[in-house]
Amino acid sequence: MMKIKHPILLGMAVFISTAVFSGNGSVSAGEIDLSNPDAIGNYADFNDSLEDNLNDAATPVNSLEQVTNVNQLRDVAPTDWAYEALRSLVDRYGCISGFPNQTYRGNQPLSRYEFAAGLNSCLNQIERLIASTDSSADEDLETITKLSQEFEGELAALGGRIDEVESKTALLEDSSFSTTTKLVGEVAFTLANAFGEEQALGLEENPDLDSEVTFTDKVRLTFVSSFTGKDQLFTRITAGNIDNSFQNETGTREGRFAHDGPAGNNVVVDRLHYSFPVGEKLKVTAMGVLAAHHFYAEVYNDGLNTGGGATGALTRFGERNPLYRQGIDRFSAGVGAKFTVNDFLAISGGYIAPNGSDPSTTNGLFNGSFSALGQIELTPSESLKIGLTYVRGYDNEQATLNDEDAPDFRGSFLWGGTGTNAANLRGATNVAVGTSPLATNSFGAQAQFDITPKFSLRGWGGYTTANIINGGDDDDGSADIINFAGALVISDLIKEGSMAALIVGAEPYLSSIDANGDDTDEEIADDIPLHVEALYRFNLNDNISITPGVVFLSNPNQNSDNDSIFIGALRTTFAF
Repeated sequence: MMKIKHPILLGMAVFISTAVFSGNGSVSAGEIDLSNPDAIGNYADFNDSLEDNLNDAATPVNSLEQVTNVNQLRDVAPTDWAYEALRSLVDRYGCISGFPNQTYRGNQPLSRYEFAAGLNSCLNQIERLIASTDSSADEDLETITKLSQEFEGELAALGGRIDEVESKTALLEDSSFSTTTKLVGEVAFTLANAFGEEQALGLEENPDLDSEVTFTDKVRLTFVSSFTGKDQLFTRITAGNIDNSFQNETGTREGRFAHDGPAGNNVVVDRLHYSFPVGEKLKVTAMGVLAAHHFYAEVYNDGLNTGGGATGALTRFGERNPLYRQGIDRFSAGVGAKFTVNDFLAISGGYIAPNGSDPSTTNGLFNGSFSALGQIELTPSESLKIGLTYVRGYDNEQATLNDEDAPDFRGSFLWGGTGTNAANLRGATNVAVGTSPLATNSFGAQAQFDITPKFSLRGWGGYTTANIINGGDDDDGSADIINFAGALVISDLIKEGSMAALIVGAEPYLSSIDANGDDTDEEIADDIPLHVEALYRFNLNDNISITPGVVFLSNPNQNSDNDSIFIGALRTTFAF
């Protein structure tokens, strides 16, 4: 162990180490943002290079080369705030070493081991200078002695503070929930009601729309674990009683809330995903529960798309293009990947199966319903990004007929709880196609243009052609389904972190159908169902937000004979 042989060295070490190891801010012993893979990678590279330098110290050519002139350092400029201090240390004490590529890396974080290695080198050099009768002027020694005495109290206090920090850190590590896992929570309370004269069923005499004011809850607890610093394991527990919003009262899926779904406040594990990098450009996401395309592919609706959370858009349709919802189901499983070619181009692709965990016939990963997505993601500039999407889907779910010989709901394969009944090929004006398997080809385009950091325009459109498999090529039918929307988002309105949004569009609706394959389109109501959504999320603080909003549905269930429907909501969200 090195011993300090001269009392003056303690004070000199403090001032030299400050000049040698300080960056533009306070000295940081390896402070790294563990959520930033780039920061972790840079730190790892730096540690590797330092370790190589220290390991090579015994060789004739040391990779940490002594600097004889500060101008040898490529990343040190005369305008840098510490330039004079570095120049003095080189000229007077010869106490600076550079990396083999002639860099000093003055702004890099350093560990305690790195600090000790550098300080030891400086102390050895100073000892040699002091031992030489002609190397150190008496006035320099006197100055250093006075400085060490003057700051003796501060040095003692600093040592005590370091001991206290180490003690508290050890206590936190011993009592922490996990050194690899953090908890992300969200609790939402929603006061809401639906208003209208009649349900949107398209009948000669629709039932009255009878709805009462509701107060519902939704709880999410997500455990995010990382084992390498670059991977993430998501385990989410969810409970709530919001169910399917007002779908039963209005007669349509249009306007369903983004954060609805759970009922009875039953606690379930509704997400289990693992994302990990493969090399520098490829990221893979394996999804065991609640597989969906939006978990790995860009959807071009920042702030409004929160994956069914309670801090973005009010409705499911307001979150993203419904094309990304194809194949989504509570128990769906699959895999997705994103390959970033460069700053301009990325490619995403994935495969999910709604019944991937079911081993019975016509189910499982590869012998049942599935949805496969491919997407080209373009970023021409920092403010503009564009996505071109293709989704191939197959749904073999055999729906039953109800007492009126109309097909029951097929589940949530097509549009994930959005769109008109007809767009989901359910009750399409006496067109009974609910019992036939479907094969679909969907094409979508979406974009986000951030005019300024606070003003953003988004939009999307989707076209789907469905093959209704009736048992033979001659009997197969066809259908066309359309959806589109535009959104204006204003960030930091009134208060930083708040957000206002206006979304206008049409949820998925059936534009034409030839159910029997006779080359004759059935007559259906194909009025454009207008969806208008306005909301304002006001952040009371970093953890609590209040979101009032309203949803207006014109021509619900794509029928102008149906009365318009209003849905009002006041959502309070606690995030931690």
